[in-house]
Amino acid sequence: MHLDHVSFAVGADGLAGTTAKLEELLGATFVNGGAHPRFGTRNMILPLDNQQYLEVVEVLDHPAADKAAFGQAVRQRSDAGGGWLGWCLAVDDMSEVEKRMGRHAVPGNRRRPDGFNLEWRQIGTSGMKSDPQLPFVISWDIDMSEHPSTAADTGISLTALEIAGDPQRLATYLGEPAVEALEQIEVRWVAPHGTPGILAAEFATAAGTVRV
Repeated sequence: MHLDHVSFAVGADGLAGTTAKLEELLGATFVNGGAHPRFGTRNMILPLDNQQYLEVVEVLDHPAADKAAFGQAVRQRSDAGGGWLGWCLAVDDMSEVEKRMGRHAVPGNRRRPDGFNLEWRQIGTSGMKSDPQLPFVISWDIDMSEHPSTAADTGISLTALEIAGDPQRLATYLGEPAVEALEQIEVRWVAPHGTPGILAAEFATAAGTVRV
């Protein structure tokens, strides 16, 4: 397992305004990601080092957003003012995760502005929606040279996450490999006082450490 990306839901400023604020904080320009037709959402991408990326995601006025757990989660977070939505682990073999969760992954895709169709399978967005300390899991069906982290060289890396939750809950949900995947960065677990999930992320930038 590998920490693939972290997701930030837009607030009242919408996709353009939320992205602009993060660009100012991080000193880098996001890339237009495109729409997720199966989930009723769209995103902007900030490529990061270590085959990771940050996405800013917005729910669309689309029937899929009312049916898909990911679209529902984005709408719920945006309606609450926006902010950190969740995090995602990547695996090469989805079968073990499917066996552990007792269900099949669902297909996802996003067509980039250049026409390339990114495809993957994902599982666990319902779990993330109900308990945001938990990640969802993705398995890419593309050559990794097309991974979103390759869209630009920003020189920015994700260095730390502060998560309201319990690592034992994560281990019970996905097994110890999920906890081990987070050892790539510093993780500070804090007892939740309210809704669990990501409280803050820290990035190493040209201007120093930035906390979002």
